[in-house]
Amino acid sequence: MSLEGQIAPDFTLDGSDGRRHSLQEYLGKPVVIYFYPRDNTPGCTKEACGFRDNYKELTDNGVVLLGVSKDSIAAHGKFITNYDLPFVLLSDPDCTMMKSYGAFGEKVMYGKKTDGTIRSTVIIGSDGIVKKHWTKVAKADQHPVQVLDYLRG
Repeated sequence: MSLEGQIAPDFTLDGSDGRRHSLQEYLGKPVVIYFYPRDNTPGCTKEACGFRDNYKELTDNGVVLLGVSKDSIAAHGKFITNYDLPFVLLSDPDCTMMKSYGAFGEKVMYGKKTDGTIRSTVIIGSDGIVKKHWTKVAKADQHPVQVLDYLRG
């Protein structure tokens, strides 16, 4: 279910910076939200480090970057410290936001169907409309560059 062309679902979640974040506060700025399964796991670490390594280019272009998983704020804190991540990670323990973005549901892991976080990303325009939605990211390590390429136009 792609959200492209639709108004991005609002949310209010706790962030790794100690405050609550909602989409409303970012109206007027482009926002990249990437959803990932778990802090400190190989694929998620590669993806986070890719966004870290390209963070300056994102912020130089006015982009807000947010990572979202169901991990706790404490787990996010360790992940940020371990890999020197310069962006906010949001905690969605009951998966409400992830479900509204199609980032939680049935997926196949090791040949078995299971419910879990679906690695995906949305780019929300400054008008609050979803401009790009990767509903399933296949290669976590290469994805941050895909996002940058899209934003470069």
